[in-house]
Amino acid sequence: MKKLLYGTGNPAKLESMRRRLGGLQVEILGLEDMEREAPDVPEDGCTPLENARKKALAYHQFYGIPVFSCDSGLYFEGLPEELQPGVHVRTVNGRYLTDGEMLEYYSSMAEKYGNLKARYRNAVCLVVDAEHIYESMDDSLASEFFLLTPVPHSGIRHKGFPLDSLSVDIKTGKYFYDLTEEQIDRVAVEDGFLEFFKNYRDYPVAGEIMENEKTVV
Repeated sequence: MKKLLYGTGNPAKLESMRRRLGGLQVEILGLEDMEREAPDVPEDGCTPLENARKKALAYHQFYGIPVFSCDSGLYFEGLPEELQPGVHVRTVNGRYLTDGEMLEYYSSMAEKYGNLKARYRNAVCLVVDAEHIYESMDDSLASEFFLLTPVPHSGIRHKGFPLDSLSVDIKTGKYFYDLTEEQIDRVAVEDGFLEFFKNYRDYPVAGEIMENEKTVV
């Protein structure tokens, strides 16, 4: 089976992407699977696509193998540009927020402006080699719209995903934490990422190249 490096050290994101791309017959590796520790890549772009591109190029240069990276931004319908979190979901007025501080900040926003209609815009950049770089921030990669409420879920918190406890699916009226895996896949717009990679799956993703970089698999 071919292998492809996903430029993330977040186990939850890695497992989610593995589910999304399960039909491609490609083994998705994460940064933790690599023998050499990944370099820090500043995510200082102004858009999700800029950050995805920076990470993918940096990891490809470091490991010398095909790699893809993703990034996302949070956008609220009807709010002015200066109130849009975008890629700075965790950074407010130059300050990095903890999970608890994020809950407090965004629940206050939802209380001030009413239930906020929101969605995540996602971007992906795939670097196969210097001649083959593919990227997208198409609407097919965006999440469905959902509501951000001022009242957190009563009993569930997942470290690293604090806003999920404020997020409510519009179709079912359920918190994200109460949705089935199939419902979560629908909200996350699984097919957009799958279609992106289907377009490029015939290019060499790792194969014998991967043998040059020892992995723990």
